[in-house]
Amino acid sequence: MIDDTRPDPDALIAQLRADEQRAQRGRLRIYFGASAGVGKTWAMLSAAQRERAAGRDVLIGVVETHGRSETAALLAGLESLPLREVAYRGRTLGEFDLDAALARKPALLLVDELAHTNAPGSRHAKRWQDVQELLAAGVEVWSALNVQHLESLNGTVGAITGVRVQETVPDSVLDDADEVVLVDVTPDELTSRLAAGKVYLPQQAERAAQNFFRKGNLIALREIALRRTAEHVEDDVRGWRVEQSGPQGDAGPPAWNTSGAILACVGPHEGAGQTVRTAARLAGQLNVRWHAAYVETPRLQRLAAAERDRILAVLKLAEELGAQTAVLTGVDIAQALAAQAQRLNCATLVVGRAEPARGWARWWPRAMLVRELARHAPAVDIVEVAPADSSRRLAKLRPAPRGDGEPHEEAGSAQARWPGYAWTVAVGAAITLLATPLANVLELSNIVMLFLLGVVGVAMRFGRGPAALSALLNVAAFDFFFVSPRLSLAVSDVQYLVTFAVMLVVGLLVGQLTAGLRFTAGVSTSRERRARSLFELTRELSAALESTQVVALGAAAVQGHFGGRAVVLVTDANDRLLMPVPAPPGFDASVADWCFRHGQPAGLGTATLAAQPWHYVPLQAPMRVRGVLALAPAQPRWLLIPEQAQQLDTLARQIAIALERVHYVEVAQQAVVEMESERLRNALLGAISHDVRTPLTALIALAESLQALPEGADARQAARAIVAQAHQLHALVSNLLDMARLESGIAGGAVNLRRDWQSVEEVVGSAIRSARPALKDMPVRTELPADLPLVEFDAVLIERVLVNLLENAAKYGAPPIVVGAQATERALVLRVRDHGAGLPAGLRGREATLFDKFTRGQAESATPGFGLGLAICKAVVNAHGGEIEAANAVGGGAEFTVTLPRREPPEPIELPP
Repeated sequence: MIDDTRPDPDALIAQLRADEQRAQRGRLRIYFGASAGVGKTWAMLSAAQRERAAGRDVLIGVVETHGRSETAALLAGLESLPLREVAYRGRTLGEFDLDAALARKPALLLVDELAHTNAPGSRHAKRWQDVQELLAAGVEVWSALNVQHLESLNGTVGAITGVRVQETVPDSVLDDADEVVLVDVTPDELTSRLAAGKVYLPQQAERAAQNFFRKGNLIALREIALRRTAEHVEDDVRGWRVEQSGPQGDAGPPAWNTSGAILACVGPHEGAGQTVRTAARLAGQLNVRWHAAYVETPRLQRLAAAERDRILAVLKLAEELGAQTAVLTGVDIAQALAAQAQRLNCATLVVGRAEPARGWARWWPRAMLVRELARHAPAVDIVEVAPADSSRRLAKLRPAPRGDGEPHEEAGSAQARWPGYAWTVAVGAAITLLATPLANVLELSNIVMLFLLGVVGVAMRFGRGPAALSALLNVAAFDFFFVSPRLSLAVSDVQYLVTFAVMLVVGLLVGQLTAGLRFTAGVSTSRERRARSLFELTRELSAALESTQVVALGAAAVQGHFGGRAVVLVTDANDRLLMPVPAPPGFDASVADWCFRHGQPAGLGTATLAAQPWHYVPLQAPMRVRGVLALAPAQPRWLLIPEQAQQLDTLARQIAIALERVHYVEVAQQAVVEMESERLRNALLGAISHDVRTPLTALIALAESLQALPEGADARQAARAIVAQAHQLHALVSNLLDMARLESGIAGGAVNLRRDWQSVEEVVGSAIRSARPALKDMPVRTELPADLPLVEFDAVLIERVLVNLLENAAKYGAPPIVVGAQATERALVLRVRDHGAGLPAGLRGREATLFDKFTRGQAESATPGFGLGLAICKAVVNAHGGEIEAANAVGGGAEFTVTLPRREPPEPIELPP
């Protein structure tokens, strides 16, 4: 039988990895309360005193006592971290010192006021982001938070109390906290504390009691805090049930009571932020995934820059609250949203409640939208959200200087729109002037066609608004100049009214359809451009074999898509980020290094050092971070568009994967080199054990025979044999040492050559003398022209090449041996020839196996040697940038040709007498 109750191995591995990551990450405890004054900081300090008494290393990063004596008394005995001084607008502000806390790395760190906004110039914009970095470093952090600072509850609390706080924390921070401690008091007790001056100073307390701290407000806030804490506790219980049941335990997976995913419909109206917050809160309560979508229609393309910024801000807010965002394109908003809900399997649509339209918001008739959504998606629940008094604003991005590849002015700009209307008037006037001489030749119906043609042309070139204006102007021009009575707007024949109406309707309809086609074509072009850039980058990276190629291709692809300036940074052998030299304007090496070490985006358009003009993205490969992609885009706003942000992430991922592939190619090549080195070592050991042992044994035997000779005996012949064997052993060992030296130089990237201007005659003569023990009595003839110039090379290595070639000729050839040299304009040619049997067919040419290591002319022959001589010759010649080849000479015998590059020697220097 098959045991179906066994746990899933993949699930167990995933659980072990999650436990390991959780063990390396610091724990977060949040003291959560309904409002200020409930005692969150007091409770946190009291617990810290108990931890200190138990022997734990407790450090205060920052604590705000707000002048409360009871809270200040709890600071006694606790070590405090000095605040970092920041100059801002002529004042000095005390801020939490994140770097000092990371360097100190205590067991427990207290960081109060989690929603605090850091001073400009700090690494992170918010204090909760500092806490996230501390947790990633393994530091346990305790902090405090009020319910009105939660992002999803910000609008709700503001509507209840009439006070809207600007400092907020994403709900995910509270959801991911390991512990949430609810600090709760009754409204009456909190009011008493306020009156006793334990919350604020007397003047502040009086104003707070009249506004925020009214009893009804406190009751409502207390309810919200209790509910939010209960949701966190419910998550803890659910997680505990999952752990207890196991991946596929006997009890099976726990039951989930959800109604499906949620889709928030984002529009250009000011209440869109409240819609997103409500959707986030509903998703948290139902424990479901949620999405946010914005539909861009042809009319919305002409929104002003401020309106488009607000839409991008809402989408950014949705991402911070945990949503997956998308920008859809289409003409029918309800149909596009319904199709998106069906594709994402969303069970609930969240839309804003209809309100009096203002400005461009008239495009969004939300009451009609709800009916259309219900018609297109009858099985989906629709939730309407009450409007809020204010909305989240987008932080202004510093514009980058215009450069090549920068897109045109946004369609929402009036400066970009007015030429279209001017051309509309000009086209209408031109058609009127063209048709006036033809009024007595053409029928009026044909003249109408000319005006309709003008409407179509204007619609194709300038869009819907100019097309509508063109239709109106053309109808008026046709009536005024061509319909009797002419030069008057009066109409003598009532039938022309029908002509005017049909002409206007047809003109408007054609303009609408043409503008829609133009909009669709623009969307398709944008999508095709993104897909083409990905395709081209993938195709080019697939052929890259070096990291420098990947860097160049990646930077060019990103810069071609986003404009501006792009730089791809890779790591060195010590896994340190290599910075560009010289650094581009505005580039910050410290931010790039932080992005690489933490594996998180930073700079422009992010929550970390957002004031930077560059956007830094880690090149996250499947195994690890391979570098950083730095981008200074031509349009900073593009970084906030979900499609463009996804495009940038995809490009960065492609570059990272290519860098990792190249890295492992280099690792594989290194492994092959190491395997070849190991094979070489084994072959050398085998050769030493055979060929070196033989002459050594002969030397020992001859020496012993000399010792056994009687006194006065002639030992000359034995001594001569000992000398010959010693020379043979010396040559073998020399070849071994030369090959080891050359192999070491090649593995290190270059052979160390001692180049100098040398006389070829002297090197040839020295080589013949060195090879004489192997040549014995074999004659050697030289053919050296008298006008040979000086040549720049390593004399010791070239001499070794000639010695090996002479010894090879002595072993396998026949006398006489000829050594020749010839100087051409760009090369020195050396030749060593014998008059023996020549070379076999497979051992000729430049790439002959004869030049491979351990290749011998006659396998298993009695001729001693390692087969390294010619391999050494090839390595030395290649190190000089030359070539060596073997061939059979005319008239018999083998001829080896060495070609070395040369340049003209320097002019001799005349010394003064």
